[in-house]
Amino acid sequence: QVQMVESGGGSVQAGGSLTLSCAASASIFSRNVMAWYRQAPGKQREWVASISRGGNTNYAVSVKGRFTISRDNAKNTLYLQMNNLKPEDTGVYYCNDPVNLGRGWGQGTQVTVSS
Repeated sequence: QVQMVESGGGSVQAGGSLTLSCAASASIFSRNVMAWYRQAPGKQREWVASISRGGNTNYAVSVKGRFTISRDNAKNTLYLQMNNLKPEDTGVYYCNDPVNLGRGWGQGTQVTVSS
């Protein structure tokens, strides 16, 4: 059963912006913390940002100041606003509950940033 559906990816030039969305099941979204991850071609999946149910946020150094994570608890939806995109931001983006990553991953959404 698909419990996390990512969308909003696309291709942009460096300096552009994209907003990603993650529609999660109520059981997943009810967890205290939700997070975004990404995986570039040939590289390991890495953590990008996280947000608690109350709105506390944390960001990877590489995206701090450029990305904003947010959530709508009523809609069970997670968002990632990405500004000033760089080529190194290219990859497949996933949302998940960081405490239960072993449960599995959604299909992700592709983000491609060209120079």
